[in-house]
Amino acid sequence: MNLPSFLWLWKIAAWSMGLSLLAYVILAFTGIWMLRTKTRDGNNVAFIDWMWRIGSPRNLGNFHYLMGWCMVSLVMLLLLIGIIGTLGHFGSLGQSSHLFAGLMVVVLVLISGGSALLIRTGYDWARRIHVATNIVMFFAFTWVSFTGWSVVQKYLP
Repeated sequence: MNLPSFLWLWKIAAWSMGLSLLAYVILAFTGIWMLRTKTRDGNNVAFIDWMWRIGSPRNLGNFHYLMGWCMVSLVMLLLLIGIIGTLGHFGSLGQSSHLFAGLMVVVLVLISGGSALLIRTGYDWARRIHVATNIVMFFAFTWVSFTGWSVVQKYLP
């Protein structure tokens, strides 16, 4: 394909990946806090004293949910950018292991988001799936970050 430079696309991808990782970290902290308050029956433990000033656990749950949907949106944007950019630059997909790593992250994020919907509608068993998926997602994000760096090196002049 004879298309203009995709540098602007990679800038969007870099920002999206950075914001996705930031959202993941924020989600991890808020998720751990909500889990601690749930396992402590809502008691104010020393670990989270300062967080009680932010708001109630319900407000934090809403914030956690909103951040989760932001992360899902960013990851889906990354998928779209990856497909468009790779097809535009190489003409086909599958140029590196980054495709498999990226698809794994997309699947994990969708499972996590789906289980969050189930938790929100009252299915407490989905919480174990949600937490386990997010632990695995840490390793998938690490893998996609490393493979992504090698992909970035292909595109830079």
